[in-house]
Amino acid sequence: MRLTIARKLALTITVIVIISIGTLAWVTSQNLKSGFIAYLSDLEKQDLVRLSNLLAEDYRQNGNFDRFQANRRPMRDLLDQIRSKPRPENDNARPRPPPRRRDPEREGGAEDHHAERPPPPPRSQDKPPRDAPPEQRPPMDPMNFGQRLSLIDKHGQPLIGPGDAPGGSTVPIMLDNEKIGMLRLAPLRQISNASAVDFVSVQIRHTLWLALALIVISLAFSLWLARHLLRPLKSLHQVTAKISKGQLDARAEMISQDELGDLARDINSMAQNLERNEAQRSRMLADISHELRTPLTVVQGEIEALMDGVRHITPAALESLHAEVRHLNKLVDDIRQLTLADSGDLHYQFVDMDLRLLLADLLQRFALRIEQAGLRLESQLGDTPAWTRADGGRLTQVMGNLLENCIRYTDRGGVIVCSLVRNGALMELSLEDSAPGVADGKHALLFDRLYRADYARSRANGGSGLGLSICKVIVEAHGGQISAAPSQLGGVKIRIQLPCIKTA
Repeated sequence: MRLTIARKLALTITVIVIISIGTLAWVTSQNLKSGFIAYLSDLEKQDLVRLSNLLAEDYRQNGNFDRFQANRRPMRDLLDQIRSKPRPENDNARPRPPPRRRDPEREGGAEDHHAERPPPPPRSQDKPPRDAPPEQRPPMDPMNFGQRLSLIDKHGQPLIGPGDAPGGSTVPIMLDNEKIGMLRLAPLRQISNASAVDFVSVQIRHTLWLALALIVISLAFSLWLARHLLRPLKSLHQVTAKISKGQLDARAEMISQDELGDLARDINSMAQNLERNEAQRSRMLADISHELRTPLTVVQGEIEALMDGVRHITPAALESLHAEVRHLNKLVDDIRQLTLADSGDLHYQFVDMDLRLLLADLLQRFALRIEQAGLRLESQLGDTPAWTRADGGRLTQVMGNLLENCIRYTDRGGVIVCSLVRNGALMELSLEDSAPGVADGKHALLFDRLYRADYARSRANGGSGLGLSICKVIVEAHGGQISAAPSQLGGVKIRIQLPCIKTA
């Protein structure tokens, strides 16, 4: 049988509950036994106090305990007397002292000398006869009270039972504030009374049945809980199976708001990204094949015309072929750059550098081309060094692509403005040009791969449609951001934000 997560969870909960309830039942049964024994011991201690009061009165009448040493019958009579009478509310209260003996001389000697000590009660009053009905007979000794009892005189000599029994209860026998002996009761180790044993057994049996019922209930609840908790997981399993088969439009149902709900949300986001990336990849492959087909068709047509003699091999024909080959090389190189960036193989060498000096040098190199295009260049770089940690070669590639776009897509007679300012912990680099611009709402699409805006941003100007995508990858690798917005000059404004460092 396959041990699924639901079964593992249910089994784990059941085992924990069984261990917990089983331990609780065992501890409860043990506490019940020990508590019941403690209760019986407390009752026996009350009986022990009552017995000490009776022994004190017996000592007052007889003057010693010698008769208990020779015969155990007197002690049994006292025990029967205790068991035949209910316990008073205050078991520790001693009986009232006997009335003071009258002096026969003071009272005229009217009383006999034997009146000084009252006669002992007849044994028939202490113990009913053997032929008495059962309800008048004293109860038996179910807890072996008499066998565990020890009587010790005032000299420490045991008269009944052992004198040095460890543990148990000890009660002194007091007469007129004088200790005349001591009673010692050995501890009750186990319950020997049948009714008491039955009572404890019934309570333990009820506890065990309750524990068993709780275990069954917990097992049913654990099965339900496991299925309830893993029901979203089953849905996630179905969705991921569909995604693995290429069904990228599959979405997980949002059943709960817990961690499984977060997992379902992440899976849906992953599926959405995969679907978008797959659509973008398919579109990119179609666009690249279309981009490659155009220059290859031109080259093929030129070569076939030269082979058929329609066109002669002239410098102009060779220049046309060379331009198409350069365009192919540029497109292939841009695709390679994006492929390296996507795979994380586009390497960088970060160093501390002054961005102002890099831009000044780059603008000076592009000044002649800008002038030949009939454009005017304005720079606002400031005089303060702008230190940042970057790869100079990659930033030069970014700015070169941006300046190429400005030269290629700005109408003759226009202007290009490059500015550099510090804004808190960021260095903001702006490059904007004059008309023509991009339609509203299309500026964010300029960084998509192979995206071309209408009219001015056409293939006739020689662009591959991948330059701004490469710029975005490089800028984000530097921890910065790049964005496009309408320019007040009528064209497009590209803004780059890079983290700056302290000046050297």
